[in-house]
Amino acid sequence: MSQAIRDNLKRLLAPRHLAFVGGRSMARALKRCADGGFDGQMWLVNPQHDSLDGIPCVRRVADLPCGPDAVFIATNRELTLTCVAELAAIGTGGAICYASGFAETGASGAALQQQLLSAAGDMALLGPNCYGLLDYLHSSALGPVAHGGKAVEKGVAVLTQSGNFAYNLSMSDRSLPVAYMASVGNQAQLGVAELMDVLLDEPRVTAIGLHLEGLKNVPGFARAAHKALEKGIPIIALKTGVSQIGAELALSHTSSLSGSDALYDSLFARLGVIRVSGPVSFVETLKAAACGNLPKGNRLIALACSGGDAGLIADYAERNALALPKLDEDQRGELARVLPSYANLVNPLDFTTAIWGDREALTVMLDIALRTDADAAMLVLDYPAPFTGERKECDLLLELFCTALSRHGKTGFVTSAFPELLPAHAREQLHAHGIAALQGVEDAFVAWGRVADYQNNRRVLLARGESILEPLCPQILKGQGLALDEWASKQALRAFGLSTPAAVLSTPGRAIADAKLLGYPLVLKAVSADLPHKTEAGAVALNLQDGFALTAALDHMRRQIAAYAPGVVFDQLLLEAMATPPLAELIVGIKRENDFGLALVIGAGGILVELLKDSRSLLLPTTDDAIRHALLSLRSAPLLQGFRGREVADMNALVAAIRAVADYACANAGQLLELDVNPLLVSAQGATAVDALIRLGENHAR
Repeated sequence: MSQAIRDNLKRLLAPRHLAFVGGRSMARALKRCADGGFDGQMWLVNPQHDSLDGIPCVRRVADLPCGPDAVFIATNRELTLTCVAELAAIGTGGAICYASGFAETGASGAALQQQLLSAAGDMALLGPNCYGLLDYLHSSALGPVAHGGKAVEKGVAVLTQSGNFAYNLSMSDRSLPVAYMASVGNQAQLGVAELMDVLLDEPRVTAIGLHLEGLKNVPGFARAAHKALEKGIPIIALKTGVSQIGAELALSHTSSLSGSDALYDSLFARLGVIRVSGPVSFVETLKAAACGNLPKGNRLIALACSGGDAGLIADYAERNALALPKLDEDQRGELARVLPSYANLVNPLDFTTAIWGDREALTVMLDIALRTDADAAMLVLDYPAPFTGERKECDLLLELFCTALSRHGKTGFVTSAFPELLPAHAREQLHAHGIAALQGVEDAFVAWGRVADYQNNRRVLLARGESILEPLCPQILKGQGLALDEWASKQALRAFGLSTPAAVLSTPGRAIADAKLLGYPLVLKAVSADLPHKTEAGAVALNLQDGFALTAALDHMRRQIAAYAPGVVFDQLLLEAMATPPLAELIVGIKRENDFGLALVIGAGGILVELLKDSRSLLLPTTDDAIRHALLSLRSAPLLQGFRGREVADMNALVAAIRAVADYACANAGQLLELDVNPLLVSAQGATAVDALIRLGENHAR
């Protein structure tokens, strides 16, 4: 993104004046902005009418008194092209293109989208195929339909690839404080990455929510997400397209799906992005982060007025790694003088309904309970129906809880056991005090657990140093490419520091003589790029103790290969020193996802690869600390750590071996299609690759 486009995007996100191009729906959109409190100049552009619904019309873009900061264009795609060019010519800040029929429709639409991009020049362009931009910081609603949000002083920014998702979210009864809500459409010029980057410069944006089908700019996204990590602004992502059908739907919808879901997990983990599973958890997690006053840790003082609620708190706290520190002896003694004898003086504290509605007793109870080093405080509170006349007691408790948190300098949240039993007026009161109003105790604890973990995870990720590295995003390589044989693959990796067994490249005729020089016991392998799966072809013989065993193995191997692959010539052999039994066998590989990235895959290897499916993926480039963390997070990691009294693996050598594979991949990113080291034998003395396969793009293979 050029500096000129960046400056114009800032105009679009903080507009002094607005213009709407289109018909009667745009007149209504202009009225909504006026009713919502936008106090700058606004114009309606329509070439056929003097006015629409009482709104005077400007006949031509060229007749506008200046280039507006923000424009919504609701015309067909052909007129959109003309309008964008005219707006750019008068110095408009940014335009939002509602029309569809561009890159999401195929090659002809993609050509039109390129024309649209050229017409925009340095003007910021959102869309096409875009539902709009709602800006609740400046009361600017650039969209075709009504919306349910309202002006805020600060809040979250939500970026989505679904206009309907944005519309429904604005209508939800969840009191999410939204600063910006943008539908990004086809992302012809401005996408998720570019919007994030500029929104992070707005201090009133407290968190960013992403509803994604796919990313078009992985390196740009990584830069923006690292910026968010440095600033301590949480990013919460709801990623769809996990299933095969979902992925196909996403591709047909916005033409922007890139990368497998496993690699999105790797990308998000590297950058501290909090991934959620559905719309409710998306909203509740955003609400937990929206106040901008995140907890420093996971220790929680919890309050309820019933034993049932206290039991729910205890269960959900444990499930979400939230600690409930014990009340000290002084607290228990003081609480015993305020609460009835049947109150259970533990954390979570059931303060009972005996002091319900008693301002003085509730105040004393809150002050005692909040006198703790816990990182946050929470309260379970369910409002009864209005006809009961009992809501005033809930309002009192809410008021006292808010002021007590302020007195004690604590952050916290309130939740209801049932989502609908925390009414709007209570949620608004809590948010006005910077306290998260979460709906449904289970979702609430999941959300708070995520934001409580965020700060610690953020420190770890920044120290690990991986988040600042821009992921490689290699161009597409088509075809199967050409495979290097095992000898060539190992030699290529040895040049980057990977240890392999002592070995000789030989022939059937020289094998006995070469074996005497190498020494027994040894391993015999056929060397051919046409035998990537040597074991199945009978092209591997292990633990040969002498020349007689080698001679027999050569004869047997010749016959096995002739039967398995008659076209393969048995003319090259690899003789290797037989490795000692390892502590563990690993697989180290490189997965290429065209237009997304290169991933380093580390997992349980040998014959256990398919059985255990125990692996971790790291996008490249990566760091030694990240490699070490990935190794220790494997389910099979105990094998590296002295399992059942065995030796401990040389972790430094193991990390260095995996680093060698990663370095080779980074150096050959433009041509590498596939790489497997399986198994990598791990011992207390080091790590040795006993098999390797490299496949390179056909135009680059060497």
